[in-house]
Amino acid sequence: MIYFDNAATTGHKPITVVNAYNYDLKNISANPGRSGHYLSQRAANIVYKAREKISDFFDSDGPETVVFTANCTTSINYVLKGVLSKGDHIIISDLEHNAVIRPVKSINVDYTIATVSLNDDSETLRNFENSIKSNTKMIFCTAASNVIGKILPLKKIGELCKKHNILFGVDAAQGAGIIPIKMNEMNIDFLCVAPHKGLYCPMGFGVLIARKPINKTIIEGGTGTNSLELFQPTTMPERFESGTVNLPAISTINAGIEFVKSNANIMFKKENSLAKHLYNCLKNEDYIFYSNPNNNGYVPVISFNHLDTQSDIVAQFLNDKGFAVRAGLHCAPLAHKKIGTVLQGTVRFSPSIFNNIGEVDMFIYTLKKFKKH
Repeated sequence: MIYFDNAATTGHKPITVVNAYNYDLKNISANPGRSGHYLSQRAANIVYKAREKISDFFDSDGPETVVFTANCTTSINYVLKGVLSKGDHIIISDLEHNAVIRPVKSINVDYTIATVSLNDDSETLRNFENSIKSNTKMIFCTAASNVIGKILPLKKIGELCKKHNILFGVDAAQGAGIIPIKMNEMNIDFLCVAPHKGLYCPMGFGVLIARKPINKTIIEGGTGTNSLELFQPTTMPERFESGTVNLPAISTINAGIEFVKSNANIMFKKENSLAKHLYNCLKNEDYIFYSNPNNNGYVPVISFNHLDTQSDIVAQFLNDKGFAVRAGLHCAPLAHKKIGTVLQGTVRFSPSIFNNIGEVDMFIYTLKKFKKH
């Protein structure tokens, strides 16, 4: 099967990532921070080195700011539920994933949805600034839309937050490893990462980088430290790492980040060229595209439909022909309201560095056959 569903998870992993995962399972299957024996110490060192690697890659303030979670959604919940309280106001964008909007809705805070301009970042910034109130505590937004690929002006939003003394959180599920994200430079206080996407790591863990305090916890339990105390530790990162972390997956961080760094000059360019090729070949056919990859400011994620055909019908046809794509609402109803596809959904095409132009040509050929189907 030809895999074009990399916005959900990268379907092909670098061999260095696979080898790191297999080595850990075979040779270091011990619980980090829970025992004093040699294997446990080695495991703890792997986790610490991964924290260092992540902090350096995203320009944070040191390994103690890096927390390993169950997934990116958990990281987002830690931030929103741990920082916000009743009476606070938060600003989010109209491109947010349910991983953001559902926690916001659940914690009984005031919120405003700022409109993202698809063509003018200055207008986007004005919309965020015009949404600020006296009780605004945080702006939290996606780095890039998982539906149409639009990149938000993170650095400018960070400057806006600094100007108004507002916390800044970012859902980097579709941005980390794909676009440069430097927390200090962009004034990002909380960064939530899905390593199984743009960092090419396995599924099953997430990353939260917290440069500012998170006062409340949503999970408590054993951390391997201060075991006599019946209250959760206050020190980072132990405060947010109750239970056993996913060591085999965490052990792949070094390989994943090094793969991204070594391909940084060609990765985005190649993926974007594949997205442009698809768009340019089908834009005059019976297909509706909701973003144009020829424009700047987009990651290589494209949503499209075949006229008024339900997106799942097109995706099933493609599946039967050997192509993996995603259809539906992509857990982002705000984005679908924005582009008018709540009832139809969209077919989402998201290539990776492991795809090639020949595969896209076969995909295009198959889609052209669909209108005769």
